[in-house]
Order: sequence, then structure tokens, then C-alpha cells
Amino acid sequence: MLLKSRRWGLVLTGIFFCASLTEAAPKKNVLTGLDVLAQHQFASLRGKRVGLICNHTALSQKGEHLVDLLQASGVCQIKAIFAPEHGYRGDHADGSTIQDSIDPATQARIFSLYGKVNRPTKEMLAGIDLLIYDIQDVGVRFYTYITTLTYVMESAAEAGIPLMILDRPNPIRGDRIEGPMLDLRFKSFVGAHALPIRYGLTVGELALLINSENWLANGLKADLQIVKMEGWQRSLWYDETNLPWVAPSPNMKTVETAIVYPGFCLIEGTNLSEGRGTESPFLQFGAPWIMAQSYAQALQNLQLPGVSFEPVQFIPKAIPGVASNPKYTGELCQGVRLVVTDRNQFKPIEAIIKVLLVTRQLYPSQFQFREASFTRLYGSDQWQAQFDAELINSWEQSLLEFQKLSERYYLYH
Repeated sequence: MLLKSRRWGLVLTGIFFCASLTEAAPKKNVLTGLDVLAQHQFASLRGKRVGLICNHTALSQKGEHLVDLLQASGVCQIKAIFAPEHGYRGDHADGSTIQDSIDPATQARIFSLYGKVNRPTKEMLAGIDLLIYDIQDVGVRFYTYITTLTYVMESAAEAGIPLMILDRPNPIRGDRIEGPMLDLRFKSFVGAHALPIRYGLTVGELALLINSENWLANGLKADLQIVKMEGWQRSLWYDETNLPWVAPSPNMKTVETAIVYPGFCLIEGTNLSEGRGTESPFLQFGAPWIMAQSYAQALQNLQLPGVSFEPVQFIPKAIPGVASNPKYTGELCQGVRLVVTDRNQFKPIEAIIKVLLVTRQLYPSQFQFREASFTRLYGSDQWQAQFDAELINSWEQSLLEFQKLSERYYLYH
């Protein structure tokens, strides 16, 4: 379905001589916006000169890339490709400088939208009739792809070029919101709008909200066309669909990583290692001054819903294209590994606040916040005056208000 807007398990277990049988629940058949467009043979693109905002995640249900499908169809001309943070192929570490290049398959220019230039310029958009956005997001405010989306919407509006968004699932469900709202005094590339950290919308729904609520600069309105998914429901986790998981960024390796990320990315704003430079970023964290056994026990004693903690040790190292300069490179760190035992009960942002409270109590002379970084990710400086359990309660009213607002833009149930 195409929407247009200028405003806006079954488990069986048994023991038979120490044998068991487990049958997983069937996966939901979901067609992304790309799949829906392909079903119609890209008819709406016929004769157009298009610019694509995409990366390696722009795959169909069958694993075919948007660029390859359009090139094979012959219905349109690919004039330019615009790539977000981590690059067109998703193989650049966070913060890496990425140069423009040429796509060998189409000979289209690939423009990087991460760095000094973070939005399409008038020159880049010359000769383009339609822009198409297709990037898998993770449903978290400080994941930079949605800031890139905002800048693309503004550039499209200024140039009078329609923007088509091929919608994709929110991998951590579309019926959960959590965390503090962004205070616009702290607006940045990792926080462009007054959203909670976990905002519970698909990228298409979010674009409608941004457009309709006048969140674009200078009163701009994008000519939006949302190609809806088919078969997706708000209560689905990504791995409950039949879509292939492709790491949206080098450290977002699994769905489990995406589940913990809304909360445990905040560790970046402290002097704990968040696990970058290891095989399990965000799923393990620690520091050289942590005592793993006692730390794990203290966190277990919190009895946080849906998660447990196991002692672990690790040595962060630089990994090309993944982690360029991780904290405590080459040093032995002790800490914990998160084990999500019930993701439907787990609240990652509440959990990290309580984890950091315990960490500060156990290691008062070693543990430190990196205040500017933590504030940028958290979205306000409220935590500086009130970093205790009451901080969590302070989110409640604003989350209720955001829930009412966001429901106006739901495309799925």
C-alpha cells in the first residue's frame, strides 16, 4: 500500500532417555516496503531518475538488494546513492570518515552523508525526480540513521523532490516506548527530535510524525510517499518475522544486541567499556578495576525483570571497520555479560540506570560519568541533579503524552 502525505511458540519438551524436542513458533510472513514495491514491478518508478538513500540493509525478503533489483528492472535510472554513517556497505566503524565513490554496478555517484556534509546538497540532487529511502533502523533515538532521514526530508522539501520511504520493521517492537524525552537544548546528530530513547515507531511512521508535527527546519514540509509493509504487527520482534537479520551497523550484530542497546549504549557516557572491540558489544561491559564475581552478584541481587548477569573477562582490541579505538584497548577488563531471559519483561533503560547506581556505589573512586557524552545520549541534563531510582519515575508523564501523539501516525496494529 502506498500512502502519500505532504503534512506529515509452540514448544514441546519431553525427556526420553535424556533426549528433548523443541519446536519453534512459526515466523510471521512480512513483506517490507521494498518487497511490496517489487511485487508491483516498480511500476511507480517507471521513467524516473532516482536517488537512493540506502546501505547494505536495503534487502528484500529474499536477500536481494534494492540497487540490484532496480538495475535489473530497467524501469528507472539510478542517478545517485546517498549513504549514512557506516557507509553504503556498512563496513566502517562508528565515527569513521567516509569518502565519496562510484558504484561499479550502476556507475552512480555514492555520496557520504556522514561527516562534513550530512545532507544532500542542491548539486547532488541535480537531475533527480524522486528520492527513495530504504535503511533498516533499530528504533532508538540516538541511532543516527533517523537524523540522516530528517536531513534528507529537509533537502527533498527544499528541492521540491518527492521522498519515498520503503518501510521496515522496528526490530524491538512497535508497541514499547521507554526512557527520557530529548530536551531540545541538547539537540545533536544523536538526538534530532523530542523523542524518548525507545520510541516504538517504524521509520515510515516516524517520518509522518516529523513532517506533520512541523519538526523540520524552517517550516519545511516534505512530499512523503510511504510504501507500507504487509504482515507486520506492532508486537513482533524482528526474529519473529521471516526477514533476514543484517547487522545495521558493525556493532549491532544480533537482534539480542538491538534489544539491550536502548539502555546499555548509555555506558558509552561512562568510563566503563561497553564491549566495543570484542565479539559481544553492548552485551558485556566492564573495566580493569571491576571484580567480576562480586559485581555480577551485586547486579543479580537487583532482580531486574527479564535479565541476568554472568561474570566475564575480556580484552578490547581495535577491529578494522568495527572498532577503531575502543576503551581499554589491550587491557584485561572484568565485568558482566547480560543474558536476556525474558525480553518481553526486560526494560533496558530502567535496567541501566539501576546498574550504574550499583556501579557507583561499589566503585566510588573509580567509576566516572563522561558528563557531556552521557548528557548527549540521555537527551537532557536532568540526570546530573537526580541520578537515583526516582529518575525513572520522572519519565512517566512525558511518555504518556508521547504515546498519545505517536498513535496518530500508526500505520500498523
